[in-house]
Amino acid sequence: MTAATSGQAASGNRDAERGAGTVLLLGVAAVVLLAGLALAALGAAQQARGTAQAAADLGALAAATALRDGFEPCPTARDAVERNGGTLAGCVVEGAGVVDVTVARPTAGLPGWATRDATATARAGPRPEPDRGTPVS
Repeated sequence: MTAATSGQAASGNRDAERGAGTVLLLGVAAVVLLAGLALAALGAAQQARGTAQAAADLGALAAATALRDGFEPCPTARDAVERNGGTLAGCVVEGAGVVDVTVARPTAGLPGWATRDATATARAGPRPEPDRGTPVS
């Protein structure tokens, strides 16, 4: 084999690999883009969950206060929840002045992707009496 022939063989190998870096760079860019989208979706879900929890907490407190003051607790909870960006999914008046409120809030998803509601539950009312047990003699 002469020097010219070996140079042509080496040049042929380089031509076969031409553009491989571009394909690799596109693959890395696609992975970074998908990771960014996943992180954005996770952040949106966390933000919706936080908003739902705040609305549930405030709705439960408003409902328990309304119940204590002799008003209807669930309409009061609905008003408080809606003012705080949520939708009242459930309101249960338990015994002894305790109110359990469940709130749903839609997550901001990407167009074309299925979205779910973030939900949160809160409970408010008077503190239960401590169980003193049997007296020790």
